[in-house]
Amino acid sequence: MRAALYYGFGDPITVENVADPTPASDGVVIEVKASGLCRSDWHGWMGHDKDIICLPHVPGHEFAGIVVDVGEEVCNVRKGERVTVPFVCACGECQQCVIGNQHICDHQFQPGFTHWGSFAELVAIARADINIVPLPREIEFVSAASLGCRFATSFRAVVDQAGVTPEQWVTVHGCGGVGLSAIMIASALGARVIAVDIAKEKLQLALSVGAHSTVDGSDHRNVVDSIQEISDGGPHVSIDALGSRVTCQNSISCLRKGGKHIQIGLLNGDESRQFVSMDAVISKELQIIGSHGMQAHRYPEMLKMILSRKLLPERLVGNRIHLDDVPVHLTDMTDFRAVGVTVIDKFR
Repeated sequence: MRAALYYGFGDPITVENVADPTPASDGVVIEVKASGLCRSDWHGWMGHDKDIICLPHVPGHEFAGIVVDVGEEVCNVRKGERVTVPFVCACGECQQCVIGNQHICDHQFQPGFTHWGSFAELVAIARADINIVPLPREIEFVSAASLGCRFATSFRAVVDQAGVTPEQWVTVHGCGGVGLSAIMIASALGARVIAVDIAKEKLQLALSVGAHSTVDGSDHRNVVDSIQEISDGGPHVSIDALGSRVTCQNSISCLRKGGKHIQIGLLNGDESRQFVSMDAVISKELQIIGSHGMQAHRYPEMLKMILSRKLLPERLVGNRIHLDDVPVHLTDMTDFRAVGVTVIDKFR
């Protein structure tokens, strides 16, 4: 099969012919029809996850495709099925899995990180009966590419972690794939969403997918004051969808009393150790909540909203590229150049 891989962190990415994967006894092999380029893939390539990535490595963790080979112990998945997969794959047996928290499984594996991923024609997924999500035929593969990570992660953050309700104010810091997904989902739930970014084209896209208003961080001396003015004292929920010291601090600082900060964006190195004013957390009774992926068993509710056209993930797709274009587009993520979700939909 053809795959994009790298031999060292930060080294050039090449597209090569490598051996086809074979399914584990409890796993399947999926022919990848579409794979999103996510900033998490960039983090992996940069070495921010070097403790779990073995070199050489094939990135890619949000994808959709068709099952082409099935292990002998698999009961619930068949050849020819259209599927997607959460980026956190579970064991099904640990304490977290037993209570329904497969997305933080104690023995998880992550295609594109702990194992070779979907920047390839084929990808192998173990424990298929637990982790494979059937994909309705009404949802195109390119639209479904983000369902393994960005869209599903945002769905859990907005619906399960934040518990967003109609008429609430929700602020989303960062209008990349995760942020745009969160904006669309919160808006579909009836919230009034404020989108924050420093790129005007991303803010325009945010308005088109459901944002109530925008704050351009490059034009506002005080982003927090601007958010609080728009939302009459601060949002009920604020989401850091980027992951930086500035966006995290702004997200917490802008909240009204009783508000919730949801951290989705990854922070690395020194930025992962944030200073938080616990006086404000106590006096305003703030909640600081992490959000990481979504369980396979929660997908039906999200897919139902997509099928009913309440959610339109296809509107988040920006560039459609060839596998051979991955080296350029992944490295471009260093400068946050992409607008919308970039998807590989051609592999030959």
